[in-house]
Amino acid sequence: MAERSWDLVVTPWHLDQHLPEFPIPATATQVVPPVLPAGPARMSLLHRATADTVAQSAKPLILSGDCPTSRAAVAALQQRHRDLAVLWLDAHGDFNTPAISTSGYIGGMALAMLTGRTSGLFDDTLGLRTVPDTSVVLADARDLDPAERDSLAASQVHRIPADPAAITAALGRLGPVPVYLHLDIDVLDSADLSGARFPSGPGPSLAQIEECLAAAAASADLAAAYLACAWLPEHVNDEATRQTISRLTAALGASLTWREPAGR
Repeated sequence: MAERSWDLVVTPWHLDQHLPEFPIPATATQVVPPVLPAGPARMSLLHRATADTVAQSAKPLILSGDCPTSRAAVAALQQRHRDLAVLWLDAHGDFNTPAISTSGYIGGMALAMLTGRTSGLFDDTLGLRTVPDTSVVLADARDLDPAERDSLAASQVHRIPADPAAITAALGRLGPVPVYLHLDIDVLDSADLSGARFPSGPGPSLAQIEECLAAAAASADLAAAYLACAWLPEHVNDEATRQTISRLTAALGASLTWREPAGR
């Protein structure tokens, strides 16, 4: 049977901030949220809209402006997959919680959300089920807060370098389970990444991350992939940004044609 092609989904938000310049591929479905009130319910409503859109996609490839929206993607996948593993490529661990975070920044808690460590942070309308630590592979994570580092050390999350051979081996140890692949662009070496919100210094090259993605696609049943396009708003639609996204998605087997933003 022929392999399914990717269904492109775009959620152009960073937390509850709309990114009007976010690049939109020509064939993508853009998440359209309901009217959003002021206050903490905004992100929950955005996540609900994203989950509904992802649930309608056979093989979603999601372009997003942040990492926490991953909880919506995973909740949608869990509607059709009883078990789901997570491959998380990121310069950060995203393993902070409200109790240990020094900044309170929700974007640094995204993987902790999936593994059930942030109870009460959001409502439970998504029906998100906890992903066991043993089903999570965290690649790179070179930039950790001290308490976050301790929390990861005490967990059963599999820590590996951002290396294609290490990814292939780690996914092989998980067995034949569908995989949600999450990549935050800040995993890239800062020299390869102009305009990132949270650059993290020396790290894997763009070519090495392409090899990592290709290895994951070749060695696992990818149920979905997610690119957290965490560029600063004024850089989120630069030509270099588009080229980076195009190269990363091409490594997964997707070919993007870009839609011109409004006003150009």
